[in-house]
Amino acid sequence: MNKIKRLIKEWRRGTIKLSSHLQSNGYQRELIKKYKNSNWLESLGYGAYKLSGDEVGWYSGIEALQKQKLSNIHPGSKSALELKGYGHYLRQNGQTIKLFGSYKESLPAWFNNQEWSRSIKYTQTKLFNYEDEGLYTNIKIEGIELKISIPELAVLEMLFEIPKGQTFDEALKIMENLMTLRPNKVQYLLQNCNSVKVKRIFMWMAEKVNHTWAKELDLTRIDFGKGERMVVRNGTFDKKYRITVPRDYEG
Repeated sequence: MNKIKRLIKEWRRGTIKLSSHLQSNGYQRELIKKYKNSNWLESLGYGAYKLSGDEVGWYSGIEALQKQKLSNIHPGSKSALELKGYGHYLRQNGQTIKLFGSYKESLPAWFNNQEWSRSIKYTQTKLFNYEDEGLYTNIKIEGIELKISIPELAVLEMLFEIPKGQTFDEALKIMENLMTLRPNKVQYLLQNCNSVKVKRIFMWMAEKVNHTWAKELDLTRIDFGKGERMVVRNGTFDKKYRITVPRDYEG
C-alpha cells in the first residue's frame, strides 16, 4: 500500500505516465495491472495510464512522449505560432493541432485513439534534423510544460504544407505579420533546411513583404538548389527563386 500511496502522491494531476516509465521506476507489469484493476489507474490504451477520474489533454500526451520517451514530436507550423501568442491573426484557434516530427517517429496508437478536445494532424518529415534542441522553445499549457517549434521554425513548417495543407495566400498574410523574427535563427534554419522549395518560398515571401530582418541574411551561405519548383498550379514564374506563385502577386 505504501508503494501505491507514493505513486499517487508523486503523480501530477493532468499528466500521463507510460508503462515503460513506470516499469523503469520499479512498478512492474503485474503491479500496474493490479493498480488498474483496483481503480487507482485508468488505461488510455496499450502503454499509457492516467489517474482514475483525472482529466488529460492532447498536451499531456505530447509531454509524456517528450519527457518519458525523449520523443521530438512537437506542436509546429501554425499551432506553434498560436501557442506563442500569434493567434490574433491566425484562423487556427480552436481547430487542428499540427504536430511535426522526424520521419522515423510515429504517434503511438493510444495517442491516436483518444478523443482529444482538438483534432490532431501529425506530419512526419525530413525537413530538419529534429534532434536539434535549438529548434524548440518551452511553453506551459494548464501547468504542463512541453517543447514547441520556435517561431522561425514554425513558419518553415507552415510553408512545407503548401499547397495541400496550407494556402499560399494565408501563409503570405501570416508572414507579413512576423516582423520580429530573429535573423540569426532564420539564417541557421535556412542553412539546415532540407527542402529547396520551402527555402525559396520563404525568401520570396520575406522579400515580398519587405521585412527588415531579411536584409540581414547572407544568401550566399544558403543552398537554394537547382532547377524549377512548382508551388501552385497555373501560377506565374518568379525568375529569382524559380518558383511558381499565384498570378495575383505577379510583378
